[in-house]
Order: sequence, then structure tokens, then C-alpha cells
Amino acid sequence: GLDDPNAGQVLVNGRDLSTMSATARASLRRTDVGFVFQRLNLVPSLTAMENVMLPLELEGVSARDARERARHALVSVGITEQLDRFPDDFSGGQQQRIAVARAVVGSRSLVLADEPTGALDSITGDAVIELIAGLPAATGAAVVLVTHEPRYAAWADRVLFMRDGRMV
Repeated sequence: GLDDPNAGQVLVNGRDLSTMSATARASLRRTDVGFVFQRLNLVPSLTAMENVMLPLELEGVSARDARERARHALVSVGITEQLDRFPDDFSGGQQQRIAVARAVVGSRSLVLADEPTGALDSITGDAVIELIAGLPAATGAAVVLVTHEPRYAAWADRVLFMRDGRMV
């Protein structure tokens, strides 16, 4: 929903993204799709807590409820302290975990994760993959994960390989 397809259709929950208005696609991204961008896209002027609360507040969730849900998401990825600090005050690995928490907070039906373990050590990376891999069972969310790590691909129900932008 961030780009239009060159060919074919992109359906999310049976809805064709190409027929939706920009406003409807933005709403779908806020409510149904969680993103873990390769470059994280954390808002530098918001604290870790505020970054995770943001998608909830944009949908009208009360500040109190958004804060509690954000705290739970942050704890689930191992961020338990200094939640009132800004992204630049955290290590790259901690920023990655904040981005994962933002992607999984709320009731997502789809999580798109582009190298969510790229800046993490193997122990933290394994914990993040366990969290993401558990989403389908815990919440019913589908997960599309891009990774170069075969051990993380092994968690998937289905693995597709790409080379030079094409499925192989």
C-alpha cells in the first residue's frame, strides 16, 4: 500500500489496494498492517514509548490504553527501561526492537518485516524472531519476513527465494 503494483493485484483482507483511496490505504496501514522497515523509520522527536503508542493514538485509542499496550509490546521485545528516551539515545539493536514493538502493537492482521534482526546479536535476534513467529498463533496475524538468515527462514511455514528481484 506504500507503492502501487506494476502488475497484478495486492489484496489485504480481501480488499484490492489499487482500488482504495490514499486515505483508505493509510487507514489500512495504521490498523491492519504492522511494518518493520529496514531503516526503522522511528520518529526521532518522539520517545520510545511515544513511537510505539503512535499507531494506536492515530486510531483514537485513549492515551492511557495506548501507553499500557505500548509498554507491553516494548517489554515483549526486551525494552523495559528508559522508555521516555529518544531513539538516538538507544543502541541500533534497541532501536530495532522498538521498531518491532511498534509493528506488533495493536491488532494487526499482517506484519511486514524487512530484516527485523539486522542490527541484533544472535540471542536478541532469536527472541525477536520468536515473538514475530508467534504472532500467527497469538493474534492470527500473517507475517511476511525478509531475511538473509537461513535459521530465521526456518521458522516460516513457507519460504520463497528471490534473486535480483525475481522469484527463483
